[in-house]
Amino acid sequence: MQIQSSYIFLNNIVFFAYHGVAPQEQIVGNEFYVTIRLKVNIQIAALTDEVSNTVSYANVFESIKSEMDIPSKLLENIAARIIKRLFKDYNQIETIELKLGKRNPPMGAEVDMAGIEMTCNRN
Repeated sequence: MQIQSSYIFLNNIVFFAYHGVAPQEQIVGNEFYVTIRLKVNIQIAALTDEVSNTVSYANVFESIKSEMDIPSKLLENIAARIIKRLFKDYNQIETIELKLGKRNPPMGAEVDMAGIEMTCNRN
């Protein structure tokens, strides 16, 4: 069997954090959602059944959580930090697709979530 492409993903991880441009957002906090898709060759892990031959999504979660714990004004800044951290921590990751959203942001409109999406390659 030859795997054509393979990904590890975490879908809609929920964090309560203190990010935002408005000072009140940095005091009150809000819910944030992270969805991440990592292009990783899992061919060897599929054959060996060994976590050491892949990227552990539990470890990826811990890396993301560490970055989400650092207050920032902009979602763009948080996303860039998460991506840099994951590329640094896991050399097996080829591409990262990240979606980061803030629940009901204070912008005078009723909206479930607003956010950003980024796709980055290692090179």
